[in-house]
Order: sequence, then structure tokens, then C-alpha cells
Amino acid sequence: PRRETAMDAARALEAIVAINDQKTKIERYKALLVEYLSKMLVPQLKALVEHLTAEDVALVVSRQVLQELASTLHTLPPEQLKEIGLFTLDKTQIRTVSFEEQVSVIRETLSKVYEDEEEWSNAAKMLAGIPLDSGIRVLDDNYKVEKCIQIAMLYLQDEESVSAETFINRASLLIDEDTNPALKLQHKVCYARILDAKRKFLEAATRFYQLSQLTGRQFGDKSVSEQELTVALQMAVTCAVLAPAGPQRSRLLGTLYKDERSSKLNSFSVLEKMYMDRLLRIHEVEAFAATLAPHQKALLEDGSTVLDRAVMEHNMLALSKLYNNIHFEQIGALLGIDAAKAERVAAAMLVEKRLSGTIDQVDQLLHFEVTTGSAALEAFDTQIEHVCRSVESAANAVLKKHPQFALVTQR
Repeated sequence: PRRETAMDAARALEAIVAINDQKTKIERYKALLVEYLSKMLVPQLKALVEHLTAEDVALVVSRQVLQELASTLHTLPPEQLKEIGLFTLDKTQIRTVSFEEQVSVIRETLSKVYEDEEEWSNAAKMLAGIPLDSGIRVLDDNYKVEKCIQIAMLYLQDEESVSAETFINRASLLIDEDTNPALKLQHKVCYARILDAKRKFLEAATRFYQLSQLTGRQFGDKSVSEQELTVALQMAVTCAVLAPAGPQRSRLLGTLYKDERSSKLNSFSVLEKMYMDRLLRIHEVEAFAATLAPHQKALLEDGSTVLDRAVMEHNMLALSKLYNNIHFEQIGALLGIDAAKAERVAAAMLVEKRLSGTIDQVDQLLHFEVTTGSAALEAFDTQIEHVCRSVESAANAVLKKHPQFALVTQR
């Protein structure tokens, strides 16, 4: 058969334009569209789109045919799909209001292609162009929330946390008691991930821990597995370890340490030392660093990583439990940094009231505030609580393996 040419396409369109019956005209346009799609005739498809978006074609006709194109565009190979899809978006840009539904379907199809190609930002931008608040179409709030969360998650894949936060905040404004439970859950997960990406580790850890404690396992059509809860708990521990040292972090570390599920995590030894104010060694820090995501290894202004800073501050607090005072040179030797940096870290922690003590710059000494009275008693109580919990954990492990040893209380 002879090859279809642009001239043939022009003649075919002229013949359709001459038809007076609107229903027949629409059917002929659709038949032409199906033919071009099946043969993957890109130039002819572009000519058809350009013709349909012209102002002399009735909207009632062009909308129906473009809707057919939007719903069947996915049958084309990715490269042709992108070419025709982007061309259609360009031609409908001036009259987007007239073709909102068709544009939305095309954008979702293009976004899926970009997502498959792992072009996350392009996929997000394509979805972000869908008009959600124009007022022309009546859209369900669940649809709007779903799209905002989807866009935020795609931006997160490229670590564009600022753009992700913009869309998750838009979703937050739309969520109410009638929102699909599965979307509410996705929103919470996405928000925790954004806090993590923005290095707000203390807030992120709190959010992840709340997610790990979900009692219900069914959220609409979404079911949560035990493994997903464990992942959330692991994320909570990781973020808590990376958070700046201080009272809030200490309380959170205590909560995580006392959760019986934490003992099964690979990072439990680091969590335990953090909670018990013990010094962390280099090999332990390196093993923990290997589990971190790229954004959690990002360099700070001074060339150190977030983990380096967290470990330095933690070890500084640990030293306060071992010494009444110590030279900065000794601190540097113990923490693997120079004396000047040790002084800067200590000064920052003292100013932010995350460490109690004073600096003697003449003698280059750091004096720690000695714990006395009620504070010492409180520390002693904490140690007793730790021993009791350890005994209880051991007893439960024995009973799990040997239930015959359980005592039955008779009234």
C-alpha cells in the first residue's frame, strides 16, 4: 500500500469538514485518529491535533475527538507518545480552559512515561500542570489530595524537598474527616519523609515513630504490613540518632530504646549507646553511616556530615558523664577532631543549653556541671528502670520459648 502523506491527511480533513451532520463528522474524525494511531503516523497526528484545536472547529466536536486521543495515547511507544502529547499540550495551551479534561488525561499519561524513565522532576511538573482549582470542572477533594501527594512524592525522589513541601502543604489544607484513610496515611508518610529530607530530624523521627505505632492495619484499600511498621521504626531511630543533641532528643531516644521492637533492629547498638550516654567508636559510626540515605550524608558548612555532628555532640555529652573537667586537646583526641573545633562544638552546645558547664579559655578547659541532689537520684532511678526492663525482656523471651514455665495465678 502507498504511504500516507501530509497531503493525504489534509485532503482527508477537508473531506470531513465538508460533512454537515455533526455525529457523522465526529465518527469520521475518530476513525481517522484510530488509523493514524495504529500506523504510528506522527506528522499526520500532529496535523489532526492542529486542525482540531483551531477556532473554526466546533468545541463540541474537538473535545470529543481530543478526549479519544487522550484516552488512547498510551498505545503509542514512549518517544512518539511524548512527541504527540507535548505537541497537543502546546496547541491547547491558549485554550486550556476549553480542554481541561483532555489536558489532564494527557498530563497523567505523560507523567507515567517520565516516571517509568525515572525522570522524577519532569513527571512531577507534568502532574503539577493539571488545573485542580480552575472551577471549570468539579473535582473530588480526594482526587486533588491524591495528585498533590503524588507530586510531592515524585519531587522527593529527586530530593527537591522545597517543591515537595509546597504540594504536601496544599494537600494538608484539603484533608478532612471525609478524606480517604489511605490518602491520610500516604500524607503522613510523605510529610515525615519531607522533614527527613529537610534535615528536621527530630520532627521526622517523632512522625516516623507515630507511624510505626499504627494499631489498625487497614486504611481503605491500603493494608499496612508488619514489615512496613518496622521500616518506619528504623527510620525513626535513624532520624533520632542524626538529630542535634539535647533534652528533646534524649527523651525520644528513651522512648525508642524502651520499645521492645527496637532490640531487633540492626542499629540497636548505636541507639543503646546514644540512650545510655556511652562513647561511640569509629567502627560503630562507620557501620551506621553505611545504612544512611544520600541526603543524610550531605556535607555541612564545615565539611563534616550530619552524622559526624550528631556523634560529636553525643560524645561530648557522654564525656560530661565521665569527667568533671577536661582539656580541649583531650576532647579532640577522643572525638577525632582538633582542639579548636572541640571548643567550638562545646561553646555552641552551651549557648543552646544542650550542655551544662563552663569554658575556661585561659587553661583551655571545659568544666562540666556536676550532677548532684535530685538530678543524681533521677539518673539512679533511670538506671534501675533500665535493669528492670532488661530483666522483664529476658523473662518474656524465656516464656516465649518455654511457655510451661509460666505461673498461673489462682484466685
